[in-house]
Amino acid sequence: MQKITQNIVAVFVVIIVAFIIIPLPTFLLDFMFIVSISVSLVILITTMYIKGPLDFSIFPSLLLITTILRIALNISSTRKILGEGGNAGKVIETFGTFVLQGNAIVGFIVFIIIFIVQFLVITKGTERIAEVTARFTLDAMPGKQMAIDADLSSGLIDEATARTRREKIQREADFFGAMDGATKLVKGDNVASIVIAMVNLIAGTVIGIVQGGMEFTQVLNIYSIATVGDGLVSQIPALMISTATGMIVTRAAAEGNLNEDVKKQFLSQPTVLIMAGATILCIGMIPGMPKVQIIVLAVFLIALGVMLLRNDKKLKAETETAEGPAPSGEEAPVSDTDYYRNIDNVYNLLGVEAIEMEFGYSLLPLVDEASGGSFIDRIVIFRKQFAIDMGVVIPTVRLRDNGLINPNQYLIKIKGEEVARGEVLVDYYLALDPGNASGKIEGIDTIEPAFKIPGKWIHESERELAEVYGYTVIDALSVMVTHLTEVIKTHIHELVSRQDINVLLENVKKFNPSIVADVVPNIVSVAELQKILNNLLKEGIPIRDMESILECIGDHGTMIKDTDMLTEYVRQRLKRTITRKYADGSSIKVITLDQNIENAILNSVKKNEHGTYLTLDPAVVQRIMESVTVQVEKVKELFIQPIVLASPIVRLYFKRLIDQFHPQLTVLSFNEIDTDIQIQAIGSISLEPQEPA
Repeated sequence: MQKITQNIVAVFVVIIVAFIIIPLPTFLLDFMFIVSISVSLVILITTMYIKGPLDFSIFPSLLLITTILRIALNISSTRKILGEGGNAGKVIETFGTFVLQGNAIVGFIVFIIIFIVQFLVITKGTERIAEVTARFTLDAMPGKQMAIDADLSSGLIDEATARTRREKIQREADFFGAMDGATKLVKGDNVASIVIAMVNLIAGTVIGIVQGGMEFTQVLNIYSIATVGDGLVSQIPALMISTATGMIVTRAAAEGNLNEDVKKQFLSQPTVLIMAGATILCIGMIPGMPKVQIIVLAVFLIALGVMLLRNDKKLKAETETAEGPAPSGEEAPVSDTDYYRNIDNVYNLLGVEAIEMEFGYSLLPLVDEASGGSFIDRIVIFRKQFAIDMGVVIPTVRLRDNGLINPNQYLIKIKGEEVARGEVLVDYYLALDPGNASGKIEGIDTIEPAFKIPGKWIHESERELAEVYGYTVIDALSVMVTHLTEVIKTHIHELVSRQDINVLLENVKKFNPSIVADVVPNIVSVAELQKILNNLLKEGIPIRDMESILECIGDHGTMIKDTDMLTEYVRQRLKRTITRKYADGSSIKVITLDQNIENAILNSVKKNEHGTYLTLDPAVVQRIMESVTVQVEKVKELFIQPIVLASPIVRLYFKRLIDQFHPQLTVLSFNEIDTDIQIQAIGSISLEPQEPA
């Protein structure tokens, strides 16, 4: 019994199909006609109470099932009508007698009119609406998807909400596509009904006269009742289903159910009701019009309009009065003390955003999309490019206004703490001298916030002259975006969480699930993998090639448990990526490390249970730092990013040593450079005294 209830729909459909072949007894045929009418009525009422088409997404399937049911019952009733002299049950007889009212011709004409109205008005209209809605829904899908992506990138929604919206868009497209085809079933059902009615009438008349030997008038009376009754018991459910179909395909822009929307929108303009009542009163002055009915309707409309106007005025007065109650549907405001009595509300204060930017009020037009600001669009473009370059998706950037800072200032925060700030002038341009400017320009002296380069804020009228002189001219929005991107690049290793690592692993599983299963967590845990990836990102090494990273960890992770040493092996595996990033064509220019320094570093490496550390003499450290500073100063005018080349075993310790003094200095090892790249030494760091540049 339980299996039957679980598969009741499948069983019901099989029974319906059987009705087409198996003759039904009269009492069962009557019962199934009543079932058909009841199901159609339930479907019609349901479509009036749903808030959107997807709330009744099984409708196309129900449309098919009910259509098959009506066709099966039509065939069974036709078998009864033609085989048993017009006797097809009480339901058909009652409907036929009620409509004919003793006049077969008038009754049959009424039946034809019902069919024509349903076929030409309701069914054809519904079919057209479904077709247009399906086409428009499919055409609008790309735009809706782009809008969701933009909201997700700007931080207005989270990933779960975006996924839900995408699924809803896909379901809407599938639903209206199905409805476009399902309306053809209704149209075909109408045609089949009228054909069956004609067959019943004509064939029944012939059978009654030829085989039954009855008079023509007697035959016409018997078979007209059966034909009209059979047509009505199939057309009434079909009419309700057609109306339900039209109802559901016209609910695309609805906000509530039909009753709520009609009451809310139809009665939203009381003045219109009063004007309509007055117009009907004027119509009542025409001679011969029924006065009583017109006066009753006109008075009702005017009274309803006046009552709604009074309610609107009363509601506005309550809203404007301080002592008045809060408007319906809104909660009364509470004080901070009352709000934070609930300890759950206090916990809401503990979360921090990964990346935040706060702006003075003068900068808001550059950020606000409603004011034409394109800051969010620039962040979206940067997020895409950064993902391509580094293999990491930066988190959502939360944007806020801050009335406590200078109107032209902005703050950049990482995990709730300020890490950078800058100041820009709206409607001005920042002019930077690349070193070969051919003239002087007037402006407001400043320091470019991202790279700390001296510059001048100039008015738009000076922009063309500055470009002629060779200055690099940047608008205020680009200055802020550049500063934000540089801060993100510097702190990206702090922003990659374990949740992000899991997402990266899931992405690798789509193409190479075995490597993930072998390495995580069998060889390294997610926390250890996070540390390795963060070590790479901290030094600007892309992690886009996750498969190679995992393969390298799988090769060495069984013997080496130190994540710093595993990072060194991963860097060597990624030597093509590192070479592409730092090489200039077929060569790379570097500052080499003296052998004495390498020996001193190796001799000072100590190990304990927490890892390795250096025990260099402070005097030696000072001499190394002086030598590094001299060499960097020599080459920084030639290269934006000086590179120090060390042996593989020393690279890690030397990088740790200089991080405190030169955090942006790139340190590579010989094993991290492709063999076909020519290495050009343009300087050397040694313990010997260095002459300043």
